[in-house]
Amino acid sequence: MAGRFAPRPTRTTVRGGDVAVRAGVPGQAAAPWKVRVWVPDGPLELGLVLGPLRRGPGDPTFRAMPDGSVWRASRTPAGPGTLRVLARGGEVRGEAWGPGAEWLLEQLPRMLGADDDPSAFTPRHRLLALTRHRRPGLRLTRTGLVLESLIPSVLEQKVTTTEAYQAWRLLVRRYGEPAPGPAPGRMYVMPAARTWALIPSWEWHRAGVDDKRASTILRAVRVAARLEEAAGMEPAAAQQRLELVSGIGPWTSAETVQRSHGAPDAVTVGDLHLPGIVGFALAGDRYADDEVMLRLLEPYAGQRHRAARLILLSGRVPARRAPRMAPRDIGRL
Repeated sequence: MAGRFAPRPTRTTVRGGDVAVRAGVPGQAAAPWKVRVWVPDGPLELGLVLGPLRRGPGDPTFRAMPDGSVWRASRTPAGPGTLRVLARGGEVRGEAWGPGAEWLLEQLPRMLGADDDPSAFTPRHRLLALTRHRRPGLRLTRTGLVLESLIPSVLEQKVTTTEAYQAWRLLVRRYGEPAPGPAPGRMYVMPAARTWALIPSWEWHRAGVDDKRASTILRAVRVAARLEEAAGMEPAAAQQRLELVSGIGPWTSAETVQRSHGAPDAVTVGDLHLPGIVGFALAGDRYADDEVMLRLLEPYAGQRHRAARLILLSGRVPARRAPRMAPRDIGRL
């Protein structure tokens, strides 16, 4: 039964406690599939680390499976690739397919928080100390990819998450390409920069994206190469470069570098809900604004994003006092 079982791989130990395993697999993989086994230096919870990369339950680039594995479809500098990650027994196994397979496996430790230093965080509030103790597997992901975090962040500007997730889902499925390899059904790699630039105005409209957000994305993809260079910059410098594009402000740039750079201090300002959540958790002030939030987070300078993540994980949020904002359907206009 040719192709059912892979040839027995050879194992080679490399620096950093990694074990690299490479084997060719015929069949539906777009390129020889590659495997990497990596041993993290501390607790690791895949759902916490990779969760921020998921844009809604129907995200066509992300799939969490019942066996605990996580699948991601990405457009890397080497081309499209599919990555499956599974953590078992203190080690992480990554499997990748497509032209971007090698790049994804090279990036795997960083994506799972190898460059992050949780010990740099010193809790100043009992709530955060308890949350960190209960969720020791929190690491900040670093994808090394800017556009794949920037574009969905632009789609989330000043709309409900339902609207933003739907737009992302529709546009990626329509203009992206099927994920390489044996990915779960209906997984897609996001469109290339040129493809985003060629989406007709009426298709943005049908996806529920207004002219302002669509125009921001079009301006960004026209300088995609320059924006991707920001992946090698310090987070603050990367935010400055992103904000040179009209329509990208501090909220969007922070949401991007939190994922692309694993930036521990990139706190999101300008958010509708976060200041009230932070204010309520740390001072019982559900009406806190950005100024109050930043003042409360001052003791965590250098780690303010991590502090905000721990607050959100604590579950201490103010009770809702108004109905959810009703999604708009501009595609019907």
